[in-house]
Amino acid sequence: MYNITKITDDISYIGLNDRRIELFENAYPVKNGVSYNSYMIDDEKTVLLDTVDWSAARGFMENVLHVLSGRPLDYVIVDHMEPDHAATLGLILEKFPEAKVYGTLKVADLIKQFHGLDIRDRFTAVKEGDTLNTGRHTLHFTMAPMVHWPEVMMTYDETDKVLFSADAFGRFGALSGNIFEDEAGLWKADLDDARRYYTNIVGKYGANVQNVLKKAAALDISMICPLHGPVLREDLGYYIDLYLKWSSYTPEDKTVLIAYGSVYGGTENAAEILASKLAALGVKNIRVADVSKTHVSDLVSEAFRVSNIVIASPTHDGNMLLGVEVLLSELKYRSLQNRAFAVIENGTWAPLSGKLIKEELAGFKNCTVLEPTVTVKSAPDEAALASLDELAAAIAGSLQ
Repeated sequence: MYNITKITDDISYIGLNDRRIELFENAYPVKNGVSYNSYMIDDEKTVLLDTVDWSAARGFMENVLHVLSGRPLDYVIVDHMEPDHAATLGLILEKFPEAKVYGTLKVADLIKQFHGLDIRDRFTAVKEGDTLNTGRHTLHFTMAPMVHWPEVMMTYDETDKVLFSADAFGRFGALSGNIFEDEAGLWKADLDDARRYYTNIVGKYGANVQNVLKKAAALDISMICPLHGPVLREDLGYYIDLYLKWSSYTPEDKTVLIAYGSVYGGTENAAEILASKLAALGVKNIRVADVSKTHVSDLVSEAFRVSNIVIASPTHDGNMLLGVEVLLSELKYRSLQNRAFAVIENGTWAPLSGKLIKEELAGFKNCTVLEPTVTVKSAPDEAALASLDELAAAIAGSLQ
């Protein structure tokens, strides 16, 4: 049975939820599922904007057919070809062979690759500034390459001032009837999951996001319709400001993430002691996380939130602990910059992890490493405690 929500008089939300999914893209844990958003414009011409994941195919087709109510589907707009938004696109194109397809130049090739369909006879490749009139509505196409695939674009409806933003302004979490954020309250209640979505899915492409935000600033936007998460229609400046911070790698909070790996507890003890010393110096919202226990996507999100990051690792087989190595690799891959780091190393025979961590941090843009590097030999002793006092003071001072 169909399940749709009116967004405006003639724009409908026809998306669905996946509450069973445990790993988004088979990589990122999603404790509250995810929504797959799709939209339809019921005008003189009918328009479908993006489709959904294959897991939601049956309900999606019921929604499409209900909105059409026997009318033909005139246009399919493909803002993003990733399968969680386009797995059912082939089904739509076969069901409605007369529907014309609009997308960036790469889309036709991707439809052939994913669905084995040659649609060149009904495909229009659009470029920046092209428009499509459907009767009451005029749609403008804005290119958004590498946010976060090369073929991505956004569609702006100048009539109702709605921006269909592809993966931008999306977030993890299924929707529970309330598809509008001002009714659902997901972002401000659980900003971590919104940040975790941005930083892990789009975080690497900050410069590209900045370019798109500049384009969006020239539009009169009353509503943002992303492909995941709730529709945004109030306090849009709040969400745009978050994207400006995240995409410019500007910390949200002047505070500290202490990410540690520990085998027998000595490095963990040093991390906990440092956290207590920082708290005594007035630092708030500190996060201490065990890299072997905490999923790396959460650590990436926290690294984007904070201004200072402490990396603590034992020397393990002549290297840093694997979880620490993975975290540094993920942060570097996502172009994290503009941060102050500090290092705690541990080594029973030969502490080498600090040197290796610093070598990795040397490849980070516009990042500093605060001194001293704290060296622990098996377990913290009086010398290590004194170094932790110095490091806590240096970190607290850098937060001012």
